[in-house]
Amino acid sequence: MEQPDRTSTPGASSDATADKKRLRTVARERRARRSVAERTAFADRLARWTPPESTRRVSCYVGVGDEPDTGPLIAALRREGIEVLLPITLADFSLDWALYTGDDDLVDASYGLKEPVGPRLGVAALAEVDVVLVPALSVDSEGRRLGQGAGCYDRALQHVPASTPVLAVVFDDDRLADPLPEEPHDRRVDGVIP
Repeated sequence: MEQPDRTSTPGASSDATADKKRLRTVARERRARRSVAERTAFADRLARWTPPESTRRVSCYVGVGDEPDTGPLIAALRREGIEVLLPITLADFSLDWALYTGDDDLVDASYGLKEPVGPRLGVAALAEVDVVLVPALSVDSEGRRLGQGAGCYDRALQHVPASTPVLAVVFDDDRLADPLPEEPHDRRVDGVIP
């Protein structure tokens, strides 16, 4: 998924914004070089991720384009009886949420996304999940996350209680040792999967 960079984030420093834009380009180029076999192997590994015990509801997303394929993970969670919330991108780049009920209920949406057609649960629905899985182009060792640049998850994570784990779904080489730029609106993740 490639969303437009929104470089006019309130409180953003121009240096951090420029650094993020450059790092997004590098990450997207790295992902574009990944083979189909590597993507498939990663999706299989991702589907074996085990959520914390007593997890009843997880938010996730449908990976598209060069993103990790989350389809097998979503199917595995459902087989375990775990409800999966998927995002619906609104015009202002906020995220609404709906329960995943099956691939037949996913439709093509803006920015090449796949979104559920079920009843909307509202932008605050993330307050009711046990684990939040978020997309990322890169994550550093301190949990700084580089997203696509539209700020969708920056806004969505405002609804997540501090006690709820937020985990980024990234390929192994998207885990960086060097610190990523950080701005006041950024919320760090608590870890990565798989």
